Amino acid sequence: MALGFGRKPTGKPGEWFYCIKHAKVEEGPECPAKDRLGPYATREEAARALETADERNREWRSDPRWSDGPPAGDDQG
Repeated sequence: MALGFGRKPTGKPGEWFYCIKHAKVEEGPECPAKDRLGPYATREEAARALETADERNREWRSDPRWSDGPPAGDDQG
């Protein structure tokens, strides 16, 4: 038997998730963790999960703390 087969997703009522597999908001959650984003405090926040992730990704791409290059202003060499 595969690990995790038959297990129900964990979560609490009042926690909201966005299932990326089914493109829907769920309370609880209903789908496995690999298919969802969250938890969020409200249904509305969960409904915006993909927008929120996109905004954060754009912010992180331009954040110098996440760069593999030398720090800005580093004149070593």
